[in-house]
Amino acid sequence: SAGERCMAISALVVVDAVADELIAKIGERVATLRTGDGRRGCDMGPLVTGAHRDKVAGYVQAGVDAGAELVIDGRVSNPEQHFDGAADGFWLGPTLFDRVTPDMSIYTDEIFGPVLSVVRVDSYDQGLDLINSNPYGNGTAIFTNDGGAARRFQNEVQVGMVGINVPVPVPVGYYSFGGWKASLFGDTHAHGTEGFHFYTRGKVITTRWLDPSHGGLNLGFPQNI
Repeated sequence: SAGERCMAISALVVVDAVADELIAKIGERVATLRTGDGRRGCDMGPLVTGAHRDKVAGYVQAGVDAGAELVIDGRVSNPEQHFDGAADGFWLGPTLFDRVTPDMSIYTDEIFGPVLSVVRVDSYDQGLDLINSNPYGNGTAIFTNDGGAARRFQNEVQVGMVGINVPVPVPVGYYSFGGWKASLFGDTHAHGTEGFHFYTRGKVITTRWLDPSHGGLNLGFPQNI
């Protein structure tokens, strides 16, 4: 979706000790991606409109101006970029930032484009605090081979949808879809049983049938003894 979906998580929180190695591997993977006409077997197509492409490119420039390290520049103006297919698409290739800080717009705003912002932290606890301090809480994911760390994360993170080694933490349809904090409007979620409840008007019937030998009426409230 070229990053144009609400669950295309665009901020990567990395413990600094492994950040350099991880960013190098991301760069290797990006180098294999083909951006262009989807009918030609490309991995990622154009953005939806020219105005939105320019908006996303503006965020890329804002990140550069704010001091983030632009590791991979996906803008059309970058001569290293090649787009496979029709020349009139609204192109912007995969873009990678490193050393992003939480005050930068490329972190605080949802860009809705193929831009990944890497935020370095010193430890798991610092990363958790960064996530939980955000006013939004739609989706997050942790990547680890440590089951204990995964269990701790799922219990401690203040986010409505959590993935464990799953890049897009959107549950299947019979579970609810929706986040926490400012990522949720109202009291219920969109899918699953809560979706049925939203469109359902409930009716409650309380009934008691007395034995015919009882005779007469008993207007007392039912009791369990």
